[in-house]
Parts: sequence; C-alpha cells; structure tokens
Amino acid sequence: MDSMRIKGGKPLTGKIHISGAKNAALPLMAASLLTDGGLTLSNVPHLADIATMANLLGQHGVSLGLNGDHKNNGHTGRVMELKAEKITSITAPYELVRKMRASIVVLGPLLARCGEAKVSLPGGCAIGTRPVDLHIKALEQLGAEVVLENGYIHARAPKGLKGTQIVFPMVTVTGTENIMMAAALAKGETTIVNAAREPEVVDLANCLVAMGAEIEGIGSDKLRITGKDKLHAAHHDVIPDRIETGTFAMAAAITNGDMELIGGKLAHLNSVARILAEAGVSMEETPQGLRVRRANGLHGVDVMTEPYPGFPTDLQAQMMALMCVAQGASMITETIFENRFMHVPELRRMGANITVHNASAMIRGVPQLTGAPVMATDLRASVSLALAGLAAQGETILNRIYHLDRGYERLEEKLAACGADIERVREAA
Repeated sequence: MDSMRIKGGKPLTGKIHISGAKNAALPLMAASLLTDGGLTLSNVPHLADIATMANLLGQHGVSLGLNGDHKNNGHTGRVMELKAEKITSITAPYELVRKMRASIVVLGPLLARCGEAKVSLPGGCAIGTRPVDLHIKALEQLGAEVVLENGYIHARAPKGLKGTQIVFPMVTVTGTENIMMAAALAKGETTIVNAAREPEVVDLANCLVAMGAEIEGIGSDKLRITGKDKLHAAHHDVIPDRIETGTFAMAAAITNGDMELIGGKLAHLNSVARILAEAGVSMEETPQGLRVRRANGLHGVDVMTEPYPGFPTDLQAQMMALMCVAQGASMITETIFENRFMHVPELRRMGANITVHNASAMIRGVPQLTGAPVMATDLRASVSLALAGLAAQGETILNRIYHLDRGYERLEEKLAACGADIERVREAA
C-alpha cells in the first residue's frame, strides 16, 4: 500500500491548476443512462472514484471512450464520451457500489429509463450514515414500488414515473440529483422542495437542460422539472473542483505561502473565503483564478458546517488542520456527518491541541506541529493530515493514501511544483 512522505516547513509558492470536480463528474456520468444519444464530458479528473463509476456504468452497458487531455479555461482534463445505446443490466452490484457511496446516483436514471433498477446499498468512506431512505421515499412518491431485499434497493415502475411534489425533510445532494434525473423522464411536472443548491447540483441541472430536459429554478431550493419522453445527445464541461480549490487555499495559508489557483471560482467558495478572511487569509480573484496568501498572521475562528451556501463539510478537516497552527482558540462544529472527526487522533500525534465534545472540536493553536507517522481514515481526513505535514517540523509519513487518490488528482505533483518536499513512496512488490 503506497504512503506519502512529507518534510514540512516550506512555504508554498506558484500556480496550481484546479481539476474538474469529482462530485460533479460522478452524477454527470450517471446522467448518460438517461439517453441513447450519448453524452460527452470534458474536464473530467483522473481519479479512482471516476474509474469506479466508469466500471459501474460499463456493466450497465454504457460504452465509454477517453480522448486524452484537453485544455479549457486554464485547466486540463480528459474528454469522456459515454453512450448508453442499450441498457444491458439494471443491477448495480455490491462489489462495485461498496467502493463508493456516490454510486447510488444510478438508481434514478436506471429506473426512469428502464422502469426497473436494482442497486446495492452503498459503501464508501466511514464518516457516518448517509440515509438512502430519502431517495426511496421520493421515488415512491413518483410512483415506484421499492423493496429492500438481500442488501439491494429494488425499484420498479413498469408504467413509468409520474411527476409530483417532493419535499425533502433535510437537504440531500445525491437525493436531489437522483430525483432530478428520474423526473427528467417522468410524465408531467415534478417539484422538488428543499432541493440542494450545491454548484455540483447546478452543474448537473445545466447538463440535463443541454440534453433536452426542462428545469426551472436552477440554483434555488425549489426545482420544477417537466418530464420529457426522451433526452438527446449533449456536450458538457465539468465545473472546477471547489473542494480542491479550498484545500489548496488552506495549503497556502498553513505554510504561509502565496499561491494562484488557476481555474478556481470564488463564487463557489464565498462562505469559505469569508471564514478565511476572519482567520487572516486573503483570497483575491485574478484573471485566471484565485490568489491566496496570509494577510496578517493566522487567527483562530469558529466554523460550523452547513449545506451550501454554508461552509462545506468536505473542507472541515482541512480547516481544522489550519486552525491547529493559528493563534488563539477556535471551535469547529460538524452538522452534516456524525462521524467526521476521525482525523483528530492523528493530528494530536503531530502535537495538535484538540478537544472533542459531541459534534464540536475545540482547537487551541500551537506554535509548531511535529512530523509523525499518521494514518488516513477517509478522503478529506487524509488530505488534512497532508496539510498538517506541510506545516510540521520534520518528517511525516502518511499511510493508506488510497483514500487521497479517490478525490485528489496528482496531489503530490501539484504540491511539489510549488515547493513542497513531498513524495509518494511506492509499496515494495
């Protein structure tokens, strides 16, 4: 199993190109199931999760081609051509779905297109329950019959889905995406109330519109979808990854560096920029992206994770690493997932002063972290430990970095190009 060796203490300077958003690309790939006409996606990142979704779609009968890299708006990503001319299997098997919870987004499009879908209950990061009951209840409201059997969600709608009003009791990103895709081929009008507003949801909606779907209220918490008999071929550009952008912004801040994040969009990170400004970190728009640097020291601030446009849960661990070296105290409260402080014991091994009480962590800044062997427990926790290693004195060995490869494209190469002393250590054969 590969590990990562980091020698800290070097300010990061230079430019980093932001990759396409993983959390946008995955549901966009699933949207290819809605049409036999083909979907071309550009700016697709090179990631393990993308490969997992490609394998899953392949066994549903989707043909998939990669056309190498292309440059667009300052970033580079692959062009992916997906064509679901004929769905050969309506089953998403456990051995593929268990690797990635986002696989659940094939449920809606498969059911809408084929009238039946059988999707394994999902796996993925061990950061807490992400209930699929919201997806199931909403599909039942659209007229599907759903049973849970042998670890699978088996949904049937032999006469098709029928539009209705769906009110989500809590914000669910994948739930909104699943129902939006299902409603695109349902009969009549579907209204989603308390819809997720994340940029990735907006990106999916814009792609569906390019495929011929009729959607009103994009970007708001109320979506109105008028179902179509058929969607057609389209081309769509995946948005830049706001979580990667935020992660590298905090890498610049934690090392007292000065970096330009090419392709990064401030409009996707307003809540993060506001919190970082309070902490003494400047994020300025440039013609190509964002410039990040410390403005006046680094100060402790309080953070609460919330659905978009609030502070994203996927940047909570990275923010905690940053607060470990800030002056004064800070409190981070996690409201989205109940098991998302697994990085805390590892940060403590590096000298961090963190106390956890229920859903809140109190961080008292220390003058210096020290390198140590640490272990990644999930995707965002792993990168928070990499950030801590960049700021620490001495050497940090980060183990189980396969988590990192699920969501960060060439992380060590991008950081090394900005002056980090970081390298991947390949496991001996």
